[in-house]
Amino acid sequence: MMEREETRNLETIPVGSLGIIPLRGCESLAQRVDQYLVRWRTQRESEHKDSLAFAGYQRDSYILKSKVPRFGSGEAKGVILESVRGTDLYLLVDVTNYSQTYSLCGHENHMSPDDHYQDLKRIIAAVGGKARRITVIMPFLYESRQHKRTARESLDCALALQELVKMGVDNIITFDAHDPRVQNSIPLNGFETVQASYQFIKNLLRTEPDLQIDSNHMMVISPDEGGMGRAIYIANVLGLDMGMFYKRRDYTRVVNGRNPIVAHEFLGTSVEGKDMIIIDDMISSGESVLEVASALKQRGARKIFICTTFGLFTSGMEKFDKAYACGNINRVLTTNLIYQPEELLKREWYVNCDMSKYVAYLIDTLNHDTSISDLLDPNDKIQAAVAKYKKGLALDNDD
Repeated sequence: MMEREETRNLETIPVGSLGIIPLRGCESLAQRVDQYLVRWRTQRESEHKDSLAFAGYQRDSYILKSKVPRFGSGEAKGVILESVRGTDLYLLVDVTNYSQTYSLCGHENHMSPDDHYQDLKRIIAAVGGKARRITVIMPFLYESRQHKRTARESLDCALALQELVKMGVDNIITFDAHDPRVQNSIPLNGFETVQASYQFIKNLLRTEPDLQIDSNHMMVISPDEGGMGRAIYIANVLGLDMGMFYKRRDYTRVVNGRNPIVAHEFLGTSVEGKDMIIIDDMISSGESVLEVASALKQRGARKIFICTTFGLFTSGMEKFDKAYACGNINRVLTTNLIYQPEELLKREWYVNCDMSKYVAYLIDTLNHDTSISDLLDPNDKIQAAVAKYKKGLALDNDD
């Protein structure tokens, strides 16, 4: 199969010389993205590649060196160690990477989302307006779970987006935003929320050899009313039925900042004997999605696959181990867009969905100022992968 990068029309003049700055904790993803870009641009044939407009088009690496050193008090500053004048700059940041630490008055402090967001602003400030264009790729959107006001409370996500735009950020790319309507806070700037639907289906098909993809044998489940859009898309693309759980909460109490869930109520047709694809944006503690899986098993479901863009596993993975051991779940698929601890990658039930090639497509296409509409709607690629699977053909890396 011909690689997609060879068929993309990227003959347009780049916006500027491409530069990528990964924030601390996002280096491994950036390096994989960089490898794709270097290879594609070395192989790509163009009669204009020797022209002045394409100066610096082929390089050994597009990653620009930067650092955020800290003083003994824990205060920091952003430093860029290479020229960024006139570059089309892409900043990659993972605000959930708690593995990163810094010294605070002699104590080791783990970086919180607030620390990562502050470092992002420091690097933007260090650019000092010299870049041609700044795009922030923030897979897990900072404070995206605080997207609406239900009491006298702060709207942190909207404030952060407005702050980035005021600092000179032109475009913000995120993945599976908790509520895409947060983009209403910056209506005059670019905001894209990208889905990982194709990567979930591709990796599920690679992992499971005996799936029957039709409405008699498979079903898509949304674990709550907020995730209906994701489930409807997957169900429509695959031609499957959809079911939904809604959460019955106790509004008289608040536990860990939210009203506790009393029960998960199911809406949908019979699940008996069918494989379930539970689709959601994130696994936080995992309680909700495991309760949904257990409820589906009690209703006679066959195999259960959990697909979420972000696997935070804030309460550890032991409860997933138990659910796997007792047969309540078969696979958990999450992406490498955020930090994955080594203990997660070793789990027998875990499937890692690599998004680096997709991010590289986005950066490569945007650098040429070309439409990314076909990248945002992967319907054709999903259909091709399913057709190949049904013929008994293996999916290779270029699918």
